[in-house]
Amino acid sequence: MPISNQNMSNSRTSKWMIDLPKTLRSFRYAWAGIVALFTHENNARVHLTVALIVISAGLFWGISAVEWMLVGVAIGGVWAAEAFNTALEKLCDVVQPQQDPRIKAIKDLAAAGVFVMALVAVMIGLIIFGPRFIDLIT
Repeated sequence: MPISNQNMSNSRTSKWMIDLPKTLRSFRYAWAGIVALFTHENNARVHLTVALIVISAGLFWGISAVEWMLVGVAIGGVWAAEAFNTALEKLCDVVQPQQDPRIKAIKDLAAAGVFVMALVAVMIGLIIFGPRFIDLIT
């Protein structure tokens, strides 16, 4: 069945239009996920606490704009990794509620992703704050 030029034109126009209510709904779902992450996940609360300490240290020492960007990427990366890890763990629990070595391997790999990102964040923190802290205590 051939498509008329009028249908193609309308299709192309609507394809590029932003559905604002749908976008706002997506933001609400994302916010609900953030709230659930920090409300129900202990490790996420640990990361939040560390992030608040790091932000306080950045304010105290007046770190540069580039350093703030690195800190922001590190914090955001850890939180994103934790969110993906949590989502994957919950999905695994739905798919296979019983103990299963394959599910354990999946969960371990997801946790390793968070750990690697956290190590990178610690390295960034040490590079930015280490010298300042040493100057403070000496």
